[in-house]
Amino acid sequence: MDSTTRSVVVSGGGTGIGRAIAARFARQGDRVTILGRRTEVLRATAQEIEGAHPVHAVAVDLSAPEELEQAMDHLPERVDVLVNSAGRRGTPASSETGLKAVADRWRQDFDNNVLPVVLLTEVLLPRLARPGGRVVSISSIAALRGNGAYGAVKAALLAWNHTLAQQLGPDGVTANVVVPGYVAGTEFFGGAPSGDELARRRDQTLIGRVGDPDDIAAAVAFLASPEAGYITGEFLNSNGGALCGR
Repeated sequence: MDSTTRSVVVSGGGTGIGRAIAARFARQGDRVTILGRRTEVLRATAQEIEGAHPVHAVAVDLSAPEELEQAMDHLPERVDVLVNSAGRRGTPASSETGLKAVADRWRQDFDNNVLPVVLLTEVLLPRLARPGGRVVSISSIAALRGNGAYGAVKAALLAWNHTLAQQLGPDGVTANVVVPGYVAGTEFFGGAPSGDELARRRDQTLIGRVGDPDDIAAAVAFLASPEAGYITGEFLNSNGGALCGR
């Protein structure tokens, strides 16, 4: 690997925002590894987005410590950029009611959105490039304006990132979070929105359009760049003005 080629790991890299992020780094000539739960989806994406180098696909449940430990032999020995994009909403069994249903929903949202980020970062800490490494995690606008369990667990990533930035800063490694608003072209809502819903989302922005995965990939690429080396412990909104910063 020459000095200009970076090793990039992207979780949730098979679809949506994660795929767009992985594709951007691949186009830049980086060596990219994508992680996710679905083997066939990952393999298809790896073939479709490869650039100067093949994209490596590793199927693993990032919320399961034992699976992640077993996958370590398939992950790069040196990681210049780690992007934590894996996450999804929980779907508790519809037959459950009352407090049991509430507990299941909160546990699933935590397992799906916090554990994959924390566990992958923790296991790759010894492999992060020092100095110059970058950790970029994906949260949600729900973390800032609320959305039940999902908003709460996405907000947890912001607090966790503060600790991570403090831990890695002395080694010259940055840790930041991108906070997307509504992004079209993902599996998050289970299908394409209706015209009315899309118009409602569009009208919430200040620029008259909804986001797409490439918008978020651009924000991640900036925070992972050498030019962003003085930015750490921060979160970057990317929502078209649907929620203004403060």
